[in-house]
Amino acid sequence: MREGGGAVQTATGAGRRTGDGGFTLIELLVVLSIIVILASLGMAGYSYSITRAREATLKEDLFRMRDAVDQYYADKGKYPQNLEAMVTDGYLRAVPKDPFTNSSDSWQQIPSEPDPNNPTAEPGIYDIKSGSDGTALDGTKYADW
Repeated sequence: MREGGGAVQTATGAGRRTGDGGFTLIELLVVLSIIVILASLGMAGYSYSITRAREATLKEDLFRMRDAVDQYYADKGKYPQNLEAMVTDGYLRAVPKDPFTNSSDSWQQIPSEPDPNNPTAEPGIYDIKSGSDGTALDGTKYADW
């Protein structure tokens, strides 16, 4: 046998190259399956982080709107009739969108109890909750927040 130029010569003169075997089908399938597993883990993590961000936004929106209701009551001595009244009177810039329903009309407005000192006064909004029927990552309902 004679070596030359990276090829091995056999006695019959037919040469075969060493080191140019490439990847086998099984090696390619193993690599592709690892890539698919990593991609699916990445998508699950991405979905989880999106849900956490929406939950944080919902908590912040509820806090701000409830604070605005409290400020409205402290200033005017009565609860607002609806969310648009708080926008009109300058307590909110705009009614935020519920991050899970993607609508500003889906907020559940909890009415206040009638005022025993002023029975003719109309009850207003006492509390605000999400209109979503989804379940949070901690197992509670968004509508119960």
